[in-house]
Amino acid sequence: MAWLIGVDEAGYGPNLGPLVVGASAWRVESPDQDLYQTFGPAVCHSPAEGGIALADSKQLYKPGGGLRLLELGLGAAIGPIAEWSSLIDRLDADPEDQRRQLPWHRGFDPTLPLDADAAEVQHASDRLSHACTAAGVSPPVVTARLVFPAEFNALIEQHGNKGAALSHVTIGLLRTVINRCNSGPVRCILDKHGGRNRYAGLLQHHFPEHWIEPLEESRQQSRYRWEADNRPIEATFRVGGEASLPTALGSMTAKLLRELSMRAFNDFWCSRVEGLKPTAGYPVDAKRFKREIEARQAELGITDTVLWRLR
Repeated sequence: MAWLIGVDEAGYGPNLGPLVVGASAWRVESPDQDLYQTFGPAVCHSPAEGGIALADSKQLYKPGGGLRLLELGLGAAIGPIAEWSSLIDRLDADPEDQRRQLPWHRGFDPTLPLDADAAEVQHASDRLSHACTAAGVSPPVVTARLVFPAEFNALIEQHGNKGAALSHVTIGLLRTVINRCNSGPVRCILDKHGGRNRYAGLLQHHFPEHWIEPLEESRQQSRYRWEADNRPIEATFRVGGEASLPTALGSMTAKLLRELSMRAFNDFWCSRVEGLKPTAGYPVDAKRFKREIEARQAELGITDTVLWRLR
């Protein structure tokens, strides 16, 4: 038996809200397995195909389009979750409870799902469970990491730029997931981080007890191999990594957490500034939003440290 692991992020570009990294790990027969082929019609890239849609979050979510498909996909993988706080705990996404230091997260604990129907989430969960059993695949291990502005800014200061900050968070989460995969070969697919082609040093930093062997470093993909406890581990950073099902689920997980966190953020500010329009947090609109909340922010004594990502 082997493990397939996928990792992806959401919220790398915005100035407001968290960066989120999501990961999924699947116990399978072969590290070369294509889970879309394994599951057949039960799992697909698009809801129009009739199965459970597990794909790049950009294909399944558009601003203003609702969270239903993200909720169905993640719910299929981990089962129904009743509240936001339970989802965070289930994914171990905020191990130090950093969100509770933010005014917009205090008291924010909506019932889930928000846009999907609870019965259809349960149906999706049952369907994927049956597909896993039929294929001899274990239900996935899904986890995530929320990085709020204060920590994000500290990581930039520590590592020099936001690309390096993202890479360290991503590979740190990858290490956590690999540690949970206790036997058999491991194959990891990660989406490439911007224009970066070389990851050996980053991997060596997070896996210092192993020698990281570069196999390929190119614009399309960068591959690395090492051994841990007599089992081979291979990590590939690939353009379009979300084409791999485990990475697609990581993408969906990260995006759902990001959007729910932004729901808390917008609810807080829109209830305190009359006529304020919500924001997705991306640079141009983030500046508009920050300008419009400036007076109220000062009244509430909320510093830019917890609000604004510097890059």
